[in-house]
Amino acid sequence: MLENQDFTYSDTWRVFRIMSEFVEGFETMSHVGPAVSIFGSARTPEDHPDYVRARELGRMLGQSGFGVITGGGPGIMAAANAGARDVKATSVGLNIDLPAEQTPNPYSNVSLHFRYFFARLVMFVKYSCAFVCFPGGFGTLHEFFNSMTLIQTGKADRFPVVLIGTKFWAGLDAWMRDRMLHNTFHKIDPEDMNMFTITDDLAEAVRVISQGCPQTKVAPQPVFPSPSSPSAEGLATGRPPGPADPGTMD
Repeated sequence: MLENQDFTYSDTWRVFRIMSEFVEGFETMSHVGPAVSIFGSARTPEDHPDYVRARELGRMLGQSGFGVITGGGPGIMAAANAGARDVKATSVGLNIDLPAEQTPNPYSNVSLHFRYFFARLVMFVKYSCAFVCFPGGFGTLHEFFNSMTLIQTGKADRFPVVLIGTKFWAGLDAWMRDRMLHNTFHKIDPEDMNMFTITDDLAEAVRVISQGCPQTKVAPQPVFPSPSSPSAEGLATGRPPGPADPGTMD
């Protein structure tokens, strides 16, 4: 019976847990300046070329004035966080509680823990001006297709989405063109295929991101750089709301 259950497991109490994740996330992330979210497989070992490239991209982005945001775990996430830390840029890890417990990597200088994937996802979108996806699994594909949906539906301003690894992503690109775009099925429009860039060139990735985030041409900062732009779902970077700017969220 309900009266015999711990009330903290009820849906009503769950609302407060969800609220607490949003409040803590907004308070912390609103102090993180221009940043790029980097996704990829947690199974990538340190001696893998993708790990090496993710760490180098983290360094390059940090040197270009961007912080790096990852899921806070191992593999590509650790590599990108480590690269940002190498150049004393902001390195954010948004960790998630999983049944097989995820161990936070040691390379973040800003760290948050989430129980709910959707609350964590809001932080990625709300406080990033670009997404980068290295080869990964379901989680990486989730982040990629979520970005496509937000841009396509106008829920987010268009932001750079870069897929690193032509050999890995070529099959998905071909399938989207052959099935989703093809006249037989026609589930997307031709311009939808221009919402992302596939490349092996890290310099091109940084160039695409820098061109898509022109307001972020600032010097790297160690932690909590001065924020400048208003935020909501779909806007580039965050800042704490002022008295005349209460902030909104779709």
